Amino acid sequence: MINWANLVSQMFNGLVLGALLALISSGLTIIYGTLGVLNLAHGAMFMLGGYAGYVAYTYTESFVVAVAAGSLFVMVVGVIMERVIVRHFYSRPDSDQLLVTFGIGICFVELVRFCFGSLSLTVPPPKLFAGITSLGFMFYPTYRLAVVGIIAVALLVLFVVLYKTRLGMIVRAGIEDSVMVSSLGIDVYKVFMVVFGIGAMAAGFAGIVNAPVVSLTPDMGEAILVQTFVVVVIGGVGSFPGAIIGGLIAGEIISITSMINPGYAYVMLFAAMTLVLVLRPRGLLGSASRE
Repeated sequence: MINWANLVSQMFNGLVLGALLALISSGLTIIYGTLGVLNLAHGAMFMLGGYAGYVAYTYTESFVVAVAAGSLFVMVVGVIMERVIVRHFYSRPDSDQLLVTFGIGICFVELVRFCFGSLSLTVPPPKLFAGITSLGFMFYPTYRLAVVGIIAVALLVLFVVLYKTRLGMIVRAGIEDSVMVSSLGIDVYKVFMVVFGIGAMAAGFAGIVNAPVVSLTPDMGEAILVQTFVVVVIGGVGSFPGAIIGGLIAGEIISITSMINPGYAYVMLFAAMTLVLVLRPRGLLGSASRE
């Protein structure tokens, strides 16, 4: 039965999911915007962050340590992946980039399945955010409210690092003319490596922050990857603000539609993406396509 309390509750659920999608999508769109690589292993990195955080929590019982460990582990994995494999595909056709990152993602999933099995694992929320909170008209899980704040801070930090620092300036200049930047004594590819690592870290951070909300499974990155690509398309490929707006829109669409008929949640999401592509082929905040 649909009533006011259920609707508001689902809108809050949509906000939490939207914030999560915004963070994951921001990492994906940053990597594409700077390197021109659509990373199909991004969903697997989301999963790796959750499992790395789970291992850290098992040994330390500290959620803060788990978040830090999960994020840093995936960042290191992203840096190694960029240096060893992805770097050799910058000048290759897009299809080659898609295939190689898709294959890497499958390897990550099967490696985790081999090490942890297929059974779901859980990470409890920190004691500070355990329990429920009264919002006056309803009760809502405290940790889900905290997730929105945590992700908002993470997105703000990510925006400042990439758009208000010398690193961001070098990245944007390198996109426009890497030869000119290199002639100034700046190693553009080293900067690109850092950006790839930061984008991967965003997915890993989201994976462990989301672990107390949804159980960990080796396949958890597959569904989130599809949603993330839809978010990027809606917001505009390569647009950081677009990823945030697209994530919030997608989260609300999935959540509210699930309340009415769960079977149509993804139908409505793809319908929204189709509508955006018809009206604005580059997405809501997308710019000209990369050449």
